[in-house]
Amino acid sequence: MPELPEVESIKLQLQKYLVGHKIINIEIRNPKYELEKDKVLNAKIKSIRRFAKVLAIDLSSGYSIVIHIKLTGQLIYRGPNLPKVSTISQKVTGGVPGKHTHVIFKLDHGGFLYYNDVRRFGWIKVIKTAEVETSGFVGKLGPEPFGSAQGKPFTYEYFQGVLAKTKRAVKVVLMDQSKMGGVGNIYANDALWLAGINPKKESKKLGNEEIKKLYGAIHQVLKEGVKYGGASELAFVTPDGQEGSYQNYTLAYGKEGTLCPRPACRQIGVKFTKYFLSGRGTYVCPNCQV
Repeated sequence: MPELPEVESIKLQLQKYLVGHKIINIEIRNPKYELEKDKVLNAKIKSIRRFAKVLAIDLSSGYSIVIHIKLTGQLIYRGPNLPKVSTISQKVTGGVPGKHTHVIFKLDHGGFLYYNDVRRFGWIKVIKTAEVETSGFVGKLGPEPFGSAQGKPFTYEYFQGVLAKTKRAVKVVLMDQSKMGGVGNIYANDALWLAGINPKKESKKLGNEEIKKLYGAIHQVLKEGVKYGGASELAFVTPDGQEGSYQNYTLAYGKEGTLCPRPACRQIGVKFTKYFLSGRGTYVCPNCQV
């Protein structure tokens, strides 16, 4: 599922392409995504916000279009200000519009925003802008490393307190969206390797130095993810229809059977192994993550 860097990459592009446009029509091709059109039509797009893995398109009508793309959802823009690109990624199955296009937002000045979703796990809702931060899924999110959610900053003290209160494996805690918004499997794996911490270790048993390293590592890998436009491991693409490249720069994720790059590990030929923790693929160096 796309994580904070992927959804941040979508947000940054939508800010460039959508803000200032007016929504003049909405075509609903799948009843699952039925929207209250009267609260959206003829409204101007004022801003794009992100809450962990969720996007909010704020409108001049006082309402917001809130979107969670989940596993295979895609937001594809075609229209003014779009840089000239050769082709849309093949990950946009069927193209746009295509058989997996469920909602089409027609914008003024010839712009279109397409919502594609092969597996249809994602959702789109219209919510009062003033209530987005406190209602539904968004209201239950914990603070996130790139800012504050619902007025709750992701401070070191907060992070330390969360870890101290549970015996759960630290990787499981990192991915708990009610404790920390935005971190998923890819970046949890990479942050734990960077900090040299075993993903299975009980959170409350982490020492102060380990917590400091992990706090910094989380921020570092997320920033790298945004730098490379996210990871296009499965269906993720940015609104211009292109793929991110972080999958080419992961530190531990997907590295099963390859040598750990730390000099001490490489010198003795230690390779990453993989196992499943709470149902998610977990990549670990058995030498430096003990």
